[in-house]
This record gives sequence, C-alpha cells and structure tokens, in this order.
Amino acid sequence: MSRIGKMPIKIPEGVEVLFENHVCTVKKGQDVLTQTIHPAISVEINDEFVHVSRSSEEKEIRSLHGLYRALIANMVHGVSEGYSKKLTIEGIGYRAAKEGKNLVLTVGLSHTVTMPEPQGISFIVDKPNEIVVKGCDKQLVGEMAAKIRAVRPPEPYKGKGIRYENEVVRLKVGKTGAK
Repeated sequence: MSRIGKMPIKIPEGVEVLFENHVCTVKKGQDVLTQTIHPAISVEINDEFVHVSRSSEEKEIRSLHGLYRALIANMVHGVSEGYSKKLTIEGIGYRAAKEGKNLVLTVGLSHTVTMPEPQGISFIVDKPNEIVVKGCDKQLVGEMAAKIRAVRPPEPYKGKGIRYENEVVRLKVGKTGAK
C-alpha cells in the first residue's frame, strides 16, 4: 500500500470537495480547482475526510495512487490557505513595480519586461526588490515564479538577477591578472 496514498485528507471547514465522472472539484468561496482523476483511482468523500484508493496492484496504478492523493491534498490546502513564492532581486538599478495588473521588471536589459497577472495569481510588490507570487493553485504559482526568475536568473560571478527567497547562489572566482 502506498504510504502517501493511504493517508486520509482532512477537509477544513468551509471547503467543499466533490467527485463525479472522474473529476475532483474543490471549492471555497470564489476559489475553485478541478483535477481529472485516472479511472483506476477512486475517491471517497466522508464528512470531514477524503480517502483515495486504487483498483489494482499494477506498478503504474500504484504510482498514480500517491500522485492523485497528493494533488487532491494540494488543492484542499490551496483553496483553504493558498500558496506563495517570494522572489528577491539583486543588483544595482534592478527593481520591480506593479502597474495595474501588470508586473514591470527593470533588470538591466535594454527594455523593461512587463508580465500580466494570469487568472488566479496575484503579484505583491511591497519593496522594489521583493516580489511575492500568490494563488490557490500550487502548480500555477510555481510556474509563474519560474517565469519571473527566467527573465534574469542569478549570474554566477556577481550574483545579480532574480532568485527565490532562500536560494543560495555559489559565486565563481573571477579571472586573475597575469603577473
């Protein structure tokens, strides 16, 4: 039995979980997340717990068991508490600003980079060198944070660029002058 798959998922108060036609839907207020579930995986919903089970012991089905349990648990956590990723910007003159629903990055390029907020994601820029990406979908938050970081990833000689909050960038030693 899968150690992850057999664990029940507690449903917080105010969160509604529905499962019909192999589609799991998790709702709370305006936030709605859906996930298509493989036909070999079944989902049982009690009053306060969600149980995920599988129909056979094939290797592929066993791997899907833990996967879908984790995806449903992430959806429940996302609509109840939400996810966020914090990015920091290093470098002189490098900064971020929010104009309406767009994130504007000035990171040493010949032009500013404008990124629109996707549906379900919000950008918070309290300081010019800090960006917080928030949303209820864990995958979408991580993907958007990766796209922002990809605009100017940290370079290995001076460490300038956009990085995740606790990311450690190992700096390389520069060239030494010939004597």
